[in-house]
Amino acid sequence: MFRFTRPLLQQVTKKTTGIVGLAVHQNPLPELTNTYNSTLSVLASIPPTSVYRQGVEALTKHKLNIVQGANGDIASVEKQLDEGQIEESLDIAKDELKLAENMLEWKAWEPLEEKPLPGQWEYFGNTSSPTSS
Repeated sequence: MFRFTRPLLQQVTKKTTGIVGLAVHQNPLPELTNTYNSTLSVLASIPPTSVYRQGVEALTKHKLNIVQGANGDIASVEKQLDEGQIEESLDIAKDELKLAENMLEWKAWEPLEEKPLPGQWEYFGNTSSPTSS
């Protein structure tokens, strides 16, 4: 009369990442989405001409599109991001957010306060300027 069936959506829960100090996150995709959005928000305060902003903004938008397009499939996100486990991607995203906040504080896009000494930015063994042919 009654038929026992398995639930349609069985969620496999991993118990460990296998990486010392990196705990399993129970709901990583919303957290990753929030972190990417926070990073984009901070980057919006950096001048659009900043090379740092341009690069990180493009990369963060790309990663956000991957997460949003995965429809909750963590394995797909891990494969497309190619950063290891989803918890590692979350750590990377949080580190980038912290760096973006620091870059905003440091105003790294502004000119140097002091002019560099002659030869300070020359590479060893390279006595010609990078623009000379």
